[in-house]
Amino acid sequence: MIDRTPAPEVAGAIIPWFTPANRPTEDRLEETSGLVEALGCDLAFLRAEHVRKVNSSVLLSGGILERLADDLKQNDCTIAVIDGDLTPVQQRNLERKLEVKVIDRTGLILEIFGLRARTKEGRLQVELARLLYERSRLVRTWTHLERQRGGGGFLSGPGESQLEADRRMLDDKILRLRRDLDDVKRTRAVQRSGRKRSGKPVIALVGYTNAGKSTLFNRISGANVFARDMPFATLDPTIRRFDLPTLGEAALIDTVGFITDLPTHLIDSFQATLEEAMQADLLVHVRDRSSPSDVDQAEDVMIVLDQLEKETGLPLPPMIEVWNKADLLTDDKADALSFAARGTVETPAVLVSALTGRGVEELLDLIEAVLLKGASEIQLVLGAQDGRARAWLHQNGEVISESALETGNVAMSVRLANDRLGQFYAHFPGLKPD
Repeated sequence: MIDRTPAPEVAGAIIPWFTPANRPTEDRLEETSGLVEALGCDLAFLRAEHVRKVNSSVLLSGGILERLADDLKQNDCTIAVIDGDLTPVQQRNLERKLEVKVIDRTGLILEIFGLRARTKEGRLQVELARLLYERSRLVRTWTHLERQRGGGGFLSGPGESQLEADRRMLDDKILRLRRDLDDVKRTRAVQRSGRKRSGKPVIALVGYTNAGKSTLFNRISGANVFARDMPFATLDPTIRRFDLPTLGEAALIDTVGFITDLPTHLIDSFQATLEEAMQADLLVHVRDRSSPSDVDQAEDVMIVLDQLEKETGLPLPPMIEVWNKADLLTDDKADALSFAARGTVETPAVLVSALTGRGVEELLDLIEAVLLKGASEIQLVLGAQDGRARAWLHQNGEVISESALETGNVAMSVRLANDRLGQFYAHFPGLKPD
């Protein structure tokens, strides 16, 4: 039987660096390797290249460019990945010199997002990000539409009128996609208001890509979301219910992972999705504490969240941290982090292993404690006719004490989140104090 499966593309990748401060670490090399493999390509080679003198037309200096061209040819590569930012002119010139497709970091991430999008919303957001990226590269990517050529001088190339027409066509597509995404935002707003009316707290998982968010999401919610040790395994947001020890049912959101130098096109395009996290009752920042770059990755996540706060105009919700992948730590480091998590850090934290389940019960207790922080404590005396109210309080609040009185009534001391307190009095107005 003939195997008609097309052979995977072969890629060669380099990470250009310019100063000792931005010299790639081993973790960054592994991240780039993971990104290329997530695209479905075979990685022929990957290395960091120190660019001492920047060539404005191709970014790379002559020796680096020649070595890259030789390696691409020897390994029969069809794609060259430059893990950095390329201008449209640099990208076009590199493709001409290397005679293969060239993609930069933004293009690489966009390609992966295009493969990962499954829902209509996800595809809309990826398409919008791609068009915003391509709009600045009309000269490079749209030469097949050339209809006019100048004379033999330096101005020869696509005619101005054609480029304007191409740009206008892209602008029309972008406008239509923004309208479609506005519909998505309205739908999500309706769904959010429904969850708020139900009184169920909403918890959103955020963090660097490949920190283990989806594995933790599956562990807590019992869902079966695609989780794999690769960048951007999750793209489309997923919402599932789960139970907290005292508060009962809550909603858990798994979001797309963040990454160093996350393209601004993506933040703009994925606002409809990321607003879900911004409007949650609690953010759970999942960190891979086994990674040597954990601190840098945590800073990158906060940079993106701060950017979202400015662009959406929404304040950041309260936040806790999950120090994940405890199973990959030595016993000494795990013990030290467990001690630190118990009160020596600013943001409340808990050490867990989403893979083995270690620390997940403590995490649920911490989530509930933060949600209840600032809650109101009320005292009530309930009669036999108030059975529904008593059951509601057990389901939605933290019952501190409950005792039977000689009169047959029940005295209760209950702690309720402020929004739940309002719901309680709305459901049972007869119990509201005068």
